[in-house]
Amino acid sequence: MSILDQFPRRFSRAVPAAAIARVNLAMARTVCRDRAAALAGLAAPLALTAVLIPFRASFPNTDAALALVLVVVAVAAVGRRLAGMLAAVSAAAWFDFFLTVPYERFTITRHADAETTVLILAVGIAVTEIAVRGRRHNAAAARRAGYLDGISAAARAAATGAEPQLLMEEVLGQLSRLLGLAACRFQDGAAGIGNPPRLLRDGRIMTAGHAWDTEHEGLPPGRDTELLAEAGGLLQGRFLLTPGPGTRPSLEQRLVAIGLADQAGAALASARLGGLLQSRATA
Repeated sequence: MSILDQFPRRFSRAVPAAAIARVNLAMARTVCRDRAAALAGLAAPLALTAVLIPFRASFPNTDAALALVLVVVAVAAVGRRLAGMLAAVSAAAWFDFFLTVPYERFTITRHADAETTVLILAVGIAVTEIAVRGRRHNAAAARRAGYLDGISAAARAAATGAEPQLLMEEVLGQLSRLLGLAACRFQDGAAGIGNPPRLLRDGRIMTAGHAWDTEHEGLPPGRDTELLAEAGGLLQGRFLLTPGPGTRPSLEQRLVAIGLADQAGAALASARLGGLLQSRATA
């Protein structure tokens, strides 16, 4: 009898409707935030220049330009690239229109004002790119930390001799979250049944003898993708990955998934060896 035969129901994991609803709500909030940031990018520089109009004859243009750059920085810090770019263009345009001679015209007669307008636009774009890259790097670092935590949790469970079913529950949950799966299940000692797409050890997905464009297409739709759990080159079983809607796991995520499957395979092999030794000792 298989080690896992006594736990047939425990080795499948579907994403509950509540979790899907939370993801949809988070996405809706992100869209609303991005739209609000874009509107702020258009409106905030206009509002600031309107406040400065009564003082434009006595207020140095360079100080006004610095104030506008601060607005662009604030928008770029909370919004995406589009919001920062809109803020930079808006700041340069309204600086030209309201704060340079001749007023209320998109015309600049003084060389210094022209340079200042160009600098507002250039600095605004540069600040936006820096903010976007910084957020991207922070997000990537957070993702990698999460991936490592997941593998570490599985490794700790395997190293401490946790029951195979407990480790499998951990791995199924990690795979579902990591790859954005609608469902995930494990089949003990099986591989290749039904000729499904297969996630290879180098992160590629092969289906019908061809490499699947996972980066753009996500996991193959309408079918489960097979991920083998092995230990020392010996098959222990397979995970069947049911893709969620619109998910496109990166190469990094797919490689982490392979690492999790390896942890599960090593734990199952160890459990089988322990059971074999115990049966021989009692024979």
